[in-house]
Amino acid sequence: MKILSSAQIRELDAYTIAHEPIASIDLMERAAASFVDWFMAKFPQRDSPIYIFCGPGNNGGDGLAIARLLNYAFYEVELYLCAISPKQSADFQTNLKNLPEFNSIPITNISGGAPLPPLPPSGILIDALLGTGISRPLEGYWADFIEYLNRFEGTKVSVDLPTGLNADACTKNKTFCADHTFSFEFPKLAFLLSENDSRVGEWAFASIGLHPGKIQELETQNYYLQQADVQAWVKKRTRYAHKGLYGHALLIAGSQGMMGAALLSGRAILRSGTGLLTIHAPACGYPILQMGLPEAMVSSDRHQFNFSEMPGLNKYSAVGIGCGLGTKDFSIRGLDEFLGAIGQKPLVIDADALNIIAEQKWQHRIPRGAILSPHPREFSRLFGDANDDFARLELLREMAVKYGLYIIRKGAHSAIALPDGQIWFNSSGNPGMATAGSGDVLTGILTGLLAQGYDAAQTCKLGVYLHGLAGDIAANKLGHEALLASDIVDQIGAAFQFLKNS
Repeated sequence: MKILSSAQIRELDAYTIAHEPIASIDLMERAAASFVDWFMAKFPQRDSPIYIFCGPGNNGGDGLAIARLLNYAFYEVELYLCAISPKQSADFQTNLKNLPEFNSIPITNISGGAPLPPLPPSGILIDALLGTGISRPLEGYWADFIEYLNRFEGTKVSVDLPTGLNADACTKNKTFCADHTFSFEFPKLAFLLSENDSRVGEWAFASIGLHPGKIQELETQNYYLQQADVQAWVKKRTRYAHKGLYGHALLIAGSQGMMGAALLSGRAILRSGTGLLTIHAPACGYPILQMGLPEAMVSSDRHQFNFSEMPGLNKYSAVGIGCGLGTKDFSIRGLDEFLGAIGQKPLVIDADALNIIAEQKWQHRIPRGAILSPHPREFSRLFGDANDDFARLELLREMAVKYGLYIIRKGAHSAIALPDGQIWFNSSGNPGMATAGSGDVLTGILTGLLAQGYDAAQTCKLGVYLHGLAGDIAANKLGHEALLASDIVDQIGAAFQFLKNS
């Protein structure tokens, strides 16, 4: 799914109005109905009063239409009309006239400089003050007003975009801080970045029927990765398949005290469908791996405790390196040799291998086409940092293009940067996956998919989505707090089944 800028959304709205064709007020009605459908499913009880704060523009017009529809659905609604600007949009004025005359909705008018109305003690407050059309930061009375609304102790909901939030750039001014945000047609780029989490809260979106042809035409480099994007890629197995058809993966991982990383990653490689797996690990890991993962073959390093030498690579269809590797001199020498010999073999680099590359300034030695899966600190060590999440996003894009890499910046909505400049944000996953070993599992899934012949872009998208989906299935059974990395591995099969059967 494309993630479009605010300017593109306005262009898309105008095109839909002109070419569907549909009147602007009817498109607003469609948007309001979409919000109300979501709201009624989210808040089915009718015993909480609803306070809707509307600005004078089209976001406020949405709020007025929402108030009318909720009133018809027997919710207790009150309206606050806020004169942020002296000019009211035409659709705002129409929806103001369309408010029901019977069972009328109480209305309070608020103008700049007026005493602040008392905040209700509870209920649901809906923010429909300003949407994507905001052209400058709120200041003075209205900035203070937003801060005042943020002190509301009930549930806070925003229509399309929290007031004051810039959808396409870093926001430094005061904004409404919603518990829930419902967006029209697409998620906003701002929703996918951690700096806006406290402003956006839990978010959802739904189509309002904007023109599909125009959506196809509009260009973007930002996308939201969903089930439909990856579902068709899952390879089907034939009756006469054998293990030799599904690749032989090599995992270089582990050191004294960190063999668990090798076990987790190795199990994930096999659960992802790879036919054969060899794990190259320090000699101390040999009995651990033979007992803990009998399905894998083990290649022992000459060093007792650390990776120090590169095994032969010819027979392997893909390689994953880095999990639990350590950063001692032996591992540095081993990785130096490895980078000199790997060539263009499909490759996943993670964890300590990335830390060594950053420390040794070997970024230019990473083979083009390799997959990197750093967490935010590992990414910063490799490529530097920036002042805000939007700038970090552009740095991620720049580094993927510059070095010809596939870079997965892990986190909520993991960002997958491709060498052509596209960035895909993952939709699966949950906070319970912020646990030790979760990244090792992802490395295993990626390596396993690469070994089976998925190309690098498919591997990144399918692998990240599967990882998150397996985590979601595990969290549904165990909750966020109790989730372990091994639980994610255990649900990889269920994740595959879900993709194949739904």
